[in-house]
Amino acid sequence: MALHETIVDYLQECNFEVLSAYDGSFAQELMYEKNFDLYLLDVNVPDINGFTLLHEAREAGKRTPAIFITSLNSMSDVENGYDSGCDDYIRKPFALKELKLRIDTLLKREFFHTTNDKIKIQNDTYYDTTNDTLHIAEESIQLSNKEAKLLKLFLQNQNRLVTHEEIYSALWEYDEATSDTALRTYIKNLRKYLGGEKIVSLKKLGYKFTS
Repeated sequence: MALHETIVDYLQECNFEVLSAYDGSFAQELMYEKNFDLYLLDVNVPDINGFTLLHEAREAGKRTPAIFITSLNSMSDVENGYDSGCDDYIRKPFALKELKLRIDTLLKREFFHTTNDKIKIQNDTYYDTTNDTLHIAEESIQLSNKEAKLLKLFLQNQNRLVTHEEIYSALWEYDEATSDTALRTYIKNLRKYLGGEKIVSLKKLGYKFTS
């Protein structure tokens, strides 16, 4: 309990938005109701252990990066962690700064394993992941929350069909009403910034972001 609160307080001080759960059942509810950039999971928690929790999330198609926190030290435990779908593994006790470094690394890794905060889109255009700002030549454009989520989804899936269902899941929480009109507006805005040819509409299927 004390470690839980210490980690939450520390990450909030580092300007992360944190939603926390003390047991596996509530964590599972959050994982299915909210969209997260990263899961930080303890293994030994009440109701549903971390290995099972992440394995079931992966089976359900959740691709969010995940770090396990654990006091388990055997190689079989490490193997169980990676087999269940984690991206990193940190053993107790650990320094909070080390945890933050691992979190920062995983969040950047979503974009082609780059260590750069600025993701190049084309010659004079890049997306700054630290503040959701699109930079085009000398101009800086602050993207709205959902525009930034959409661009991030496209950048993670370049040259691949991104279905309407994937977009709805990424942009809207479970208790929000999805909106075709709003989505078309976000697409229109990104096309205005990046050029119409960057985002190809595939009728009744979704969109493809071309590299």
